[in-house]
Amino acid sequence: MWIDLDGLVNLRDVGGLPTTDGNKIIPGRLLRSANLQTLSNSDVDQLLGLGVSDVIDLRSDYEADREGPTLLASSGVRIHQFSLFREWQLGVGDSKPDVRPEVMPEEALPWIDLEPNAQLDNEMASVYFSYLMDRPDSVLAALRTIARAPGAALVHCAAGKDRTGTVVALALSVADADRQAIIDDYVASSERVEQVVQRLMASQTYADNLRDRPLSSHLSHPETMISLLAHIDEAFGSVPQMLIKMGWTSEDNEQLRAKLRN
Repeated sequence: MWIDLDGLVNLRDVGGLPTTDGNKIIPGRLLRSANLQTLSNSDVDQLLGLGVSDVIDLRSDYEADREGPTLLASSGVRIHQFSLFREWQLGVGDSKPDVRPEVMPEEALPWIDLEPNAQLDNEMASVYFSYLMDRPDSVLAALRTIARAPGAALVHCAAGKDRTGTVVALALSVADADRQAIIDDYVASSERVEQVVQRLMASQTYADNLRDRPLSSHLSHPETMISLLAHIDEAFGSVPQMLIKMGWTSEDNEQLRAKLRN
């Protein structure tokens, strides 16, 4: 369900999505959006009115530092930042590790074309799966924050479609949302991607990175989410089984399911 605010064009509630047993994800529990930097005072009031208690920010440290805090940060809402990039800074005398290179701070932006550390049958799905392999700590922390939020949890990144789409798809999978509904929710961001890119282009943080990229490169294609979830099923059996290998527990599973279904 789309929610229109002055400063957000990609905000929606995943409540109402069907589950595999004929029920629905409960509205007002999990929201998803793009960058929150352009919120107005009215937007903050509306988000508080929607019961938002926790924000899960999936942007990199670099993005968050460059953009600064949002108006929502001073409203009593708890802000949790869980970067999905492998960021590092060299200290005095440090040298680069002899492993897959980490993302340098000045490069910790989406759309920088880093080589993913996993190769699926879909290029963007490879990037998404690399988020899970590179930062399992952030993935689990984000899902646990959704599960334990006393009010609505709002997940966002820059555009609200790739990093956000990955984490939301995992949460919905744990809650047994219908697979096609998960894919359709992911694809829905394409409806407003032009407005999202226009807003990000107004930010010095993202403008240079986006300027020469065609709008078509930002679309959310169903094949991407189909490939990601199919790979997880094939490699691990299911999303919950993959999460368990990452450190997820049965209690975590029950909490997230209760949050989104009960």
